[in-house]
Amino acid sequence: MRAYLLALRSRELESMKVLAIDPGYGRCGIAVVEKENGKESLLYSACIETSAKTDFSLRLETIVSECEQIIKMHAPNSMALERLYLTSNHKTAMKVAEVRGALIAIAAKSNLRVFEYTPSQVKSATAGWGGADKIQVAKMLHSLMKIEKTIKYDDEYDAIAIGVTHLACFRDSEST
Repeated sequence: MRAYLLALRSRELESMKVLAIDPGYGRCGIAVVEKENGKESLLYSACIETSAKTDFSLRLETIVSECEQIIKMHAPNSMALERLYLTSNHKTAMKVAEVRGALIAIAAKSNLRVFEYTPSQVKSATAGWGGADKIQVAKMLHSLMKIEKTIKYDDEYDAIAIGVTHLACFRDSEST
């Protein structure tokens, strides 16, 4: 039995798929990144946009609905989110916190473990240092994996970077 469980765990580490999200309510970056046999690949990425003219509850429902569809389509093993950091705009921070809460609820409903990473952790894991700018992170992501589409917003790159960070950090934490 123990050998079976170890083999199952080994397969899980060989092939891992993560739903990575840069939470927001105007623009929410989302990506599905997979690591299989040591190679990282981008399976899906997008930026969910909602209008500032729309009621917040409807904006939240749009984000939740799209994320649920992506979970059904791609069957990820886990969800990774950028950890909320407080800004001087408390109203925005509160709304982003509400989006994060809804996303965490979706993860729980879908039996996905949730992992959180700070912006500096994401920059360190993707670009090599925590002070990297968005251009450096995007350039490094193109070096790490094939990104065949044009990406319009940084939110989408941020989600991809969060996914890459999770694949690196989860593997490292599992091997210790």
